[in-house]
Amino acid sequence: MTLGNNYLAASLRIKSAKLILKYAGLLFGLLLIATTQGFAQSRYNEPWSLGFGAPDYIEVWIETADVVDIRERVFRRAGSGIASVLTPKDNKGEPAGWPKSPGRGAGRDVLGADLPRLIYVRWQSLAEPQTYEAYIVIPESAREIMRKPEKAFCRADGKWITDYRADIGIGLAPGGIAKVWLGGPCLKSVEIARVEGTINPRGPYKGKSGGKHRPLSETSKAYIEKFGIPYGNW
Repeated sequence: MTLGNNYLAASLRIKSAKLILKYAGLLFGLLLIATTQGFAQSRYNEPWSLGFGAPDYIEVWIETADVVDIRERVFRRAGSGIASVLTPKDNKGEPAGWPKSPGRGAGRDVLGADLPRLIYVRWQSLAEPQTYEAYIVIPESAREIMRKPEKAFCRADGKWITDYRADIGIGLAPGGIAKVWLGGPCLKSVEIARVEGTINPRGPYKGKSGGKHRPLSETSKAYIEKFGIPYGNW
């Protein structure tokens, strides 16, 4: 009887050990998959930046730019304030179209965020004037570009470096146009999206300014009054 009990106990220990090894292997596999996916979804926690620009004389004020990252976390007011814009005197600017390789524009790093899934922008187009909003969905193909390191030649110091396209630049134009590029300090910008926003029915500042937009500068105002707004060129 004692012998039988010992045999049974030994068998149970062997089966328990096999189960432990089986589930330990399964757990390791799941952890490996999760780790792999984590590395695939983020660029080792490197920051990325968000900036805004506008065509010459077409001044823009960003009321808010909110970001949702791929982990569904929301970063409110990741961007706000005046967009980068040129206002050359003597009407020598060219508001129609976009530069071949736009920079990021005025902005900053989105600290603590993983790669972006959605960007919401609400802005005042001061040249019209009008208040727009747009929801910009960032495709997975764009995030793949952001994750991929590339060799780049920096003209500033004449050196080759490994760089990422970690700058998201959004160009805002009359009619509610939002165009999006990815770039880096030494990398050529690539277009990833173009969105036509809608008029925000509440108006500037969510209706808290009595319908009054921020004023257009005198230089831009003079240009717009003389030449108008070149709709359809963005």
